[in-house]
Amino acid sequence: MPNNINNNISKNLVPEPALRRMPCYLAFLKLAKGEGLKYVSSTQIARNMDIDPTQVTKDLSYTKIIGKTRVGYEVDSLIDVLETFLRFNTMDCGYLFGAGSLGTALLLDHGLAQFGFSIEAAFDVNPDKVGLNIGGTKIYHVDDFERVKKPNVRIGIITVPMEQAQATADLMVEGGIDAIWNFTAVRIKASNNVVVQNTPLYAHLAVIFNRLHSK
Repeated sequence: MPNNINNNISKNLVPEPALRRMPCYLAFLKLAKGEGLKYVSSTQIARNMDIDPTQVTKDLSYTKIIGKTRVGYEVDSLIDVLETFLRFNTMDCGYLFGAGSLGTALLLDHGLAQFGFSIEAAFDVNPDKVGLNIGGTKIYHVDDFERVKKPNVRIGIITVPMEQAQATADLMVEGGIDAIWNFTAVRIKASNNVVVQNTPLYAHLAVIFNRLHSK
């Protein structure tokens, strides 16, 4: 099981590394479409990603699309297939906990909607934040979660201080949240039926510093 996902893994699920690469394929394809290309090969995609073409072919095989021999993949068709496969063309809603600087940045990031995600409401304990409307999303006090929550919202985002991360995750799960996107440096724990994606920004910063200063 990948270290940063807590979930029951089915043999039918796409491997996480492949899923991480697919949005990059999609971005490349959209740029290719903007340049007027009608077809792209796995070699072209692989060159852009600096990976082996066989890896691209294997990743795309999960979508069931098949390229044409000596021609490649039709750009428009592959864009549609990837957006459908990744659920970027349908809208899932989530709640955000922690309307500080990072949380506010996510609330103002309207590009999330292009990837099929909308923040329905946000929660905080800071009286200066509660009641505000940021980027079209209202900020509620965290104590109002039980009152405000809706059954169709299944995703929760954590951008609270790390000391509050686990308690926030517990509150989410108790409130019916099925998937958690955690931006704190703390690895939260949840039952196996809850999907947890940890995205610790400072871990990536550590890699940058190490590579930069090791030159």
